[in-house]
Amino acid sequence: MNFLAALSVNVVTVNMLLSVFFLPGVLADCDKISYLDITAPKQMEALSGSCLQIPCSFTPKPSTPSTSSFDSTRETFGVWIKTSDISKYSHVVFNSSGKVSKNPMKITGNLNETNCTTLFSNLSTNHSDKYFFRIENWPFRATAFCDPLQITVKDSPWKPRIEISGDLKEKKSVTITCSAFTPCPHSPPQLTWTLQQDSHNNMEENTDGTFTTKIQETVTLSDSHDGDISCSARYPVIEGDFKTAETEVTLNVSYAPKDTSASISPSGLVSAGSSVNLTCSSRAKPPVSSFTWFKNSTDGPMKVAEGEIYSFKMTNETDTESYYCVAANIFGNLTSSWIHVNNADISLIFPGTGSFPIWLLLITGSTVIILLLVVYIW
Repeated sequence: MNFLAALSVNVVTVNMLLSVFFLPGVLADCDKISYLDITAPKQMEALSGSCLQIPCSFTPKPSTPSTSSFDSTRETFGVWIKTSDISKYSHVVFNSSGKVSKNPMKITGNLNETNCTTLFSNLSTNHSDKYFFRIENWPFRATAFCDPLQITVKDSPWKPRIEISGDLKEKKSVTITCSAFTPCPHSPPQLTWTLQQDSHNNMEENTDGTFTTKIQETVTLSDSHDGDISCSARYPVIEGDFKTAETEVTLNVSYAPKDTSASISPSGLVSAGSSVNLTCSSRAKPPVSSFTWFKNSTDGPMKVAEGEIYSFKMTNETDTESYYCVAANIFGNLTSSWIHVNNADISLIFPGTGSFPIWLLLITGSTVIILLLVVYIW
């Protein structure tokens, strides 16, 4: 019986020691009283060779008659504790008093104003771990064991993000934004993109105290914007080096037909009865939905066919027939230049001189030859 009583006393003693050793709130998923809460991200990522700014504020909890209270008029020190296993006692990696400085950290916030913002420099992947914050405001001391911060340090930078607001249609104005995660506002990434070379980088603070670097442009779209744009984020790291990541997106800009043209096959003079193929070409997005052919007449342009290709047989009625085509989609249309189909049996076309009947050309040519022979004999 005495043995059981002694065992019970020992168990109670061990439990009390554990409570003191780990501080309230460590065990049983923080279901015990904790005298310090911090407001900070639960998880943060950083880039090796760079730095990380930890936005942090703390709230001391009301004391009990048996404990002291936080007093902002007293000297206050901030402590960061690192642990990878909560079942083991945590170890201090930084104390703003200067007693411990295992990690390259600096508290930039004013602790007497409950601001525990911290700058973590020269990070490596070995710094990836779970961290806890502690306040020492003698005789008040408390650790925020219920508010751990998980820091993950990566070797590769984050790809920037490209966002587009507005309709991707010709003549419409849209805002295009490239943004990059900025874990350290003291050493932000430099953003560049193919959209415009001299875009100004802006850094914005997020609601959780972290930062984002952005470049933004408002553009009036044209068919020239249809295609890929890329944005790269260049992160400075130690020893003057950089780590770069790039994102590429495709702008699918809708536009009316462009570069509409008509062509003829066969080219040159066409004999009566021969087949002629006229082809209309154009680029558009969405693609051209209709091609319409027109022929010149005494009453003006006359619609003769629909379709990308118009085929017909040459007649003896005229020496030249002129045609053009119109390409259209839901955003508009564009007309080609005139093309001329020349009848080989009636006329020859000389650039800049117009049409000459063949019989007149033959008579003229014969006359010139006879005159030359007369002069030679004479």
